[in-house]
Amino acid sequence: SSSAAAFAPALFTTKSHTIQSTKNRKATPAFVPRMSAVESAEETFEFQAEVGRVMDIIINSLYSDRDVFLRELVSNAADACDKRRFLSLTNDAAASAESPCIRIKPDPIANTLTIEDTGVGLTRDEMNNNLGRIAQSGTKAFMEAMDSKDLNLIGQFGVGFYSGFLVADKMEVISRSMNSKNGEVYKWTSQAQGGSYTITEMPADAAEEIGTKIVLHLKDDASDYLESSKIESLLQKYSEFIEFPISVYKEKTAYEQVPDEEANAKLEEGEEPKMKTVPIKSEGFEQLNNQKPIWLRSPKEVTEEEYTEFYKAAFKSSYDDPMAKTHFVLEGQVEARAILYIPGMLPYELSKDMFSDDSKNIRLYVRRVFINDKFEDLIPRWLKFIRGVVDSSDLPLNVGREILQQSKVLQIINKRLVRKSLDMIRDIEAADDDGASYIQFWNNFGKYLKVGIVEDGDTYKKELAPLLRFFSSKSGEEYTSLDKIVEGMTDAQKENKKIYYVTGEGLSKAKMSPSIEKLAKKGYEVLYMTEPLDEITIETLSSFGDYKLVDANKDGAFDDDSDEEAKKEKEEATEQLSDLIDYLEMELGEKVKSVKISKLLSESPAALVQGAYGMSPTMQRYMQMQSVAMGEGSLPGMGSMNQAILEINPDHPVIKELNGIVKGAGTSGPIEDETFANKVTLLYDVAAMTSGYEVSDPAAFAKRVVQLMSTGATVSDAVVEESTANVEKDDAASDDGDDAITPEVM
Repeated sequence: SSSAAAFAPALFTTKSHTIQSTKNRKATPAFVPRMSAVESAEETFEFQAEVGRVMDIIINSLYSDRDVFLRELVSNAADACDKRRFLSLTNDAAASAESPCIRIKPDPIANTLTIEDTGVGLTRDEMNNNLGRIAQSGTKAFMEAMDSKDLNLIGQFGVGFYSGFLVADKMEVISRSMNSKNGEVYKWTSQAQGGSYTITEMPADAAEEIGTKIVLHLKDDASDYLESSKIESLLQKYSEFIEFPISVYKEKTAYEQVPDEEANAKLEEGEEPKMKTVPIKSEGFEQLNNQKPIWLRSPKEVTEEEYTEFYKAAFKSSYDDPMAKTHFVLEGQVEARAILYIPGMLPYELSKDMFSDDSKNIRLYVRRVFINDKFEDLIPRWLKFIRGVVDSSDLPLNVGREILQQSKVLQIINKRLVRKSLDMIRDIEAADDDGASYIQFWNNFGKYLKVGIVEDGDTYKKELAPLLRFFSSKSGEEYTSLDKIVEGMTDAQKENKKIYYVTGEGLSKAKMSPSIEKLAKKGYEVLYMTEPLDEITIETLSSFGDYKLVDANKDGAFDDDSDEEAKKEKEEATEQLSDLIDYLEMELGEKVKSVKISKLLSESPAALVQGAYGMSPTMQRYMQMQSVAMGEGSLPGMGSMNQAILEINPDHPVIKELNGIVKGAGTSGPIEDETFANKVTLLYDVAAMTSGYEVSDPAAFAKRVVQLMSTGATVSDAVVEESTANVEKDDAASDDGDDAITPEVM
C-alpha cells in the first residue's frame, strides 16, 4: 500500500531529493532545513506555502470519516511488521527477535494515543524521505492530481500517514531501525498547521526495541479516542483480521474470592470461614484480533461448523444458518480469496427496502485490512442479498484506502462473484428433490433475480431465465418454471413457438382474464404475471430459447394466418355483426380504440385487450402511482395512449341479443332505449373488470346492475317504491349476487 510508505521505505524510490542541507542551496528547495539554535541534534524543515493547502485537502476533503485514521496507522504498522518478517530471512538480528506485534495505548492524563509496532523501524533519512512524502513527490503534482480527480494517482503520495491529523493537532514518530548500525533513535515531530517538522536524535533508551512509535496529541474534540472501548470497536471493524497481534492497553477487572474478615470475626470453632467477592483491578495490554480469517485457509481444511460460525459472527446473523456457501480463490490476472453465502432468511434491513443502504452485504479487505462494506461496484445490486468476504492484494487504492478506482481488476472480481453466486443458486435448485428448498429461496430472494434480468439482462438473461418461477393455469397453487412450460407444451404450441402470459394484480385477478378461455380452447398453459415487476421482467426477457413470450391480452396475440378456416369464420362473423360493431364504437366513444370479433372467447361475451404497444392495466396503475409518489401528478396522455380494444364473442347469447336489437331498430343513430344503453355500458364494464381494469364510476355501475335486476322498473321507479323495491333488491341480491357482475345477468 502506498499509504504505508512511512513503514516500508524500501518500497519507494525517487530520482531527486527535495530535501537539501544548509551547505547546498543552489536550487530552490521544496522545504529548507535549518539547524535549531537550541539543540544541534535537531533539524527543522519548512514546507512550501502550498503544503498548507495540501494538508487542508487531506484533513477536510479526502476522508469522509475520521475514524479511518486508526485503520491507516494500524495498516502502516502491519506493513512494517510484514517487512521485518520478510527481512528476517536474510537478517540475523531480525530473525532472532520475537514475532512482530502492534500495541495501542490511550493516555487520558497526557491526552495522547500511542500506536506502537515492532516492525522494521525508520532511519533518519527514511523519516525525511517517507514522512515528508507529500513534499518529496511535489505539492504541485499533488494539486494537479487533485484537479484531475485521478484518485488512483493520489494513492501514490502516501498521505495515509497524515490522516493522524484528522484527530491530532500534533504528531510524534519515535523509531529505531533494524538497519541502524549503532541503534540510533530519531523523533519526527510536526504540528497540523505548523508548516514544518523537526527530526531530533534521541537517547538510545527512548526506544528500547526496534520498531516505531506514533504519539498522537489529540484535539479537544477527539477525546472519545481515549476510551479503550472506542478503540476496540474500531479495531474490530477495520483490523480484525490483521495477521499480527494487536493489543490495547486497558484497565481490567477480575473478581476473586477472599475471606470476609468482618464476617469471620465471630467465627466459632469448626465453622467454615465465610468468603466474599472483591474486584481486583489491573492494567495491561490485551490482544483483540484472535479470530483467524478462514478465507485464507484451504476450503478442504475448513469445516461446515466453522463456515457457519464465521457467517453468524461476521454478519451478525445469529438467527439463521446460510442456505449455501462457496469458498474460492481467484488466480491468474487477479489474485483474491472470497467466501460467499446465501442467507437462510431475508435480512431484516432488506425486508423494509430491497436495496437498503444499511445492508452491508460484501466486506472488502485488502491484505486482511477492512476497506468497505458499502462498495456498490463490487457486486451488482440485484445480488444485494448475497453475504460474503473478498480479500485481494491487487486492487488499486486511493488515499485512505477509502474509495476504490474503477479498474480491470475490479471488473474481473465482479464477474467472478456473480458467476459464483449463480452457481450457488443453481446448486440449491439441483439438490432440491421436492422443491421445498428452492421455493424457500425464491420466496425470499426471487424478486432480486427478476431485477437482474431487468438491469443486467444483456449479460445474464440466459442464465437467470431458467431460475425464474411463476404461477400458471396448470400449476395450481405451485410454482412452475419456463423449462417445465416448454416440456408440457402441446405439439400445436411448439409449432406456434410462443409462450403466453397474462397480467393481473394478484393471482386471483390474473385467473379472471378472459384470455384464459382463448388459450384453454387450444390446451395451452398460461403464465400468470401477478405484480408489475413480473411484467417488466417478462417484457425484458422477451423470449426463452426458441419461444417468444407473448402477452395474451394484446391485440393480435392469437392471429394465425395459416388457419384459413378460422380466418374465414372471423370474416363472416364480422360481416354479420357489422351494425353492432359500428353501434358499440359510436356508443362507447373514446373508451375504446375499436371493436373487433374474437373467435377464441368461449364463456365471456367480451374482453378488453391492449394494442401491440399498449400498456397493461396493472402497469398503467403502477406508472400512475410512481408518478404521484414522485410529485409529478397523473401522467399526461396515459388514457389516449392506452385505449383498449373491445373484443366480442359472436357466439355468446348476450352479443346475439344486442345484435338483434340493433338490427331491429333499423337506424344508424342512437337507440332511445335506456335499458339497452345500460346493457351496452355494462358489457364494457364487465369486460374491463375481468380484463384487469378498474370501473371508472362504481356508483353508476351499481345503478345499472340494480336496474337490470328490477324487471320492468327504471331507476326512478325503484326510488319511489322504496319499501317494495328494497325487498325485491335484497331478494335478488341474495339469489343472484354472485352473478350480478357477470355478463350472463344481461
